[in-house]
Amino acid sequence: MKNKTKSILYSLTAVFFWSTVATAFKLTLEELSSSQLLFYSSSSSAVALGIIAYIKSNKNIKEVFINSLSVKNAVIGLTNPFLYYLILFKAYSLLPAQEAQALNFTWPIMISVFAALFLSHHLSLKTVAGLISAFAGVIIIATRGSIFSLEFHSTLGVILAAGSSLIWATYWIINLKDKNQAHYKLFGAFFFGSIFSAIYIILFDSFSFDGIEYLSGAVYIGFFEMGITFFVWLKGLELSTNKAKTSTLAYLAPFISLIFISAVLGETILLSSVIGLIFIIGGISIQHIKFRGLISLLRPGNSG
Repeated sequence: MKNKTKSILYSLTAVFFWSTVATAFKLTLEELSSSQLLFYSSSSSAVALGIIAYIKSNKNIKEVFINSLSVKNAVIGLTNPFLYYLILFKAYSLLPAQEAQALNFTWPIMISVFAALFLSHHLSLKTVAGLISAFAGVIIIATRGSIFSLEFHSTLGVILAAGSSLIWATYWIINLKDKNQAHYKLFGAFFFGSIFSAIYIILFDSFSFDGIEYLSGAVYIGFFEMGITFFVWLKGLELSTNKAKTSTLAYLAPFISLIFISAVLGETILLSSVIGLIFIIGGISIQHIKFRGLISLLRPGNSG
């Protein structure tokens, strides 16, 4: 099998699993609280990532717990998974899945903004245009198409879902400055994130819940949203001859997710959710448009 074919298979496998997690969130949150889901899913992910890190190098895995690195890993783990998923899961408990997942998908735009603010990247017109488009999408989704009323189904849910993208962008900046290998950073983050979530539950919640079958949902989320799927995606990019083109496959996930949300959860997919999501994806895509090439095509004499 050619590398190009393998790349597509790996990438589409990752997209498939990411497309199922919004549905898994809602189903599991029927019984588990957002903090319980965070603890059980992040712990499952820590185990999976620990095994992967051990296979990569059973010696280097000890570096995760070295004093200087443990502090870095703890800070990363506080941001993601602890704060990010605690906020995101709470948003899912307050909003329909179709709205929560679309509002959360503004994170690529926020990463561009944060890169300009904290990494001295140029804040281009494309980024500003993308931000405006994504913001318009957020308003359309949050108001369910009644954009002039500004009446939200759940104001707190909208704030949390959209705000989670800020937490993710913060995590991205911190993570970018850490030059350690990805599998060690991820294991360290989820190890310490699980500790933070355990402390949170001890202080504010309970580990116990009815319906042991819901634990399988948390494990599924830990494996296929937080852990293993990330490496499947990276493998797809590694084998790709055009990484930029392959990375756009990720934009399929929120649209495929709507199929699962409708079929499994029984949510009626609102036109406002689809249109708003198109605005958000459009805002992300704007950043990749090569305006020089586009302008040259529009000049007189370039009709053919």
